[in-house]
Amino acid sequence: MSAPVIAIDAMGGDFGPHCIVPACLDSLAEHPSLQLILVGQPSVIEALIAEHSAVDRSRLRIHPASEIVTMDERPAQVLRGKPDSSMRQALELVRRGEAQACVSAGNTGALMALSRHLLKTLPGIDRPAMVTAIPTARGSCHLLDLGANIDCSAEHLYQFAVMGAVAAEALGIVRPRVALLNVGTEEIKGSQQVKLAASLLQQARELNYVGFVEGDGLYRGEADVVVCDGFVGNVVLKASEGLAALIVARLEALFHSGVGPRLVGLLALPLLRRLQDDLRPARHNGASFLGLQGIVVKSHGGAGPEGFRSAIRRALAEIRENLPQRLHGRLEHLLL
Repeated sequence: MSAPVIAIDAMGGDFGPHCIVPACLDSLAEHPSLQLILVGQPSVIEALIAEHSAVDRSRLRIHPASEIVTMDERPAQVLRGKPDSSMRQALELVRRGEAQACVSAGNTGALMALSRHLLKTLPGIDRPAMVTAIPTARGSCHLLDLGANIDCSAEHLYQFAVMGAVAAEALGIVRPRVALLNVGTEEIKGSQQVKLAASLLQQARELNYVGFVEGDGLYRGEADVVVCDGFVGNVVLKASEGLAALIVARLEALFHSGVGPRLVGLLALPLLRRLQDDLRPARHNGASFLGLQGIVVKSHGGAGPEGFRSAIRRALAEIRENLPQRLHGRLEHLLL
């Protein structure tokens, strides 16, 4: 396999190049075969690179882009009005085959709109879906959609389930268990679209459909792929991140509340650090846009360097698994 090449929107996100450039340099050190193309304003990027020593410039190049997509811009405005944005130019590199994936921490709506416009969807897919892996009691679960599609039909939910299952298989899960997120596990519960999607999935014999799961079942690891509309998925993801941060903060406060708790905290420190590491949102950062004819990974806008490195790792894993081609090969057998 040739060396993987990833195009980076270096100007996106809440922290922009001051966060992204160091994360990229660390990723180059972490993955010796990786090549990166940093897209954005060359003078800004070069100045940040100059702050670091021993940078392997043979695996790093800069692609100029004069415009920046802000976090509050409307997708239609970006599509029409910013042809030279760092986000668009990074995606253009993927479209032209100069890069195998794009990673951006920028405006989610604009990234999805540009990705659909430039890369197109795979045959049989109406809408791409955002997916990420979240920690569970049994390892991790692939949750989709995370916010790209607020209103979904039963057919859309079915397509998400198919894509999620194929992606999970590509990342090492054998015959992944697929479930629909619902307000109960009984067949009579849920919205009309969720019930119709369940009927479609029950007919898909090649999918390992296990029925409905509730929110607590998701974290118990009752399924490997959990499907919902983007409104629900985004709420679940953000609530999970908030809860993880709350648990860590409460534990730290508890162990600093007196001499006794502090001694207990010192004894439990190795376990606490493992818990912090497992729950840390940065470790699980990076949502894939499944269903496109190319690899696009969205980093959380507020992610720091560690989180952005995690998004690069996800893009690298999808390149190695040739995920869009694997999806394309399976979809014609699984889609209705």
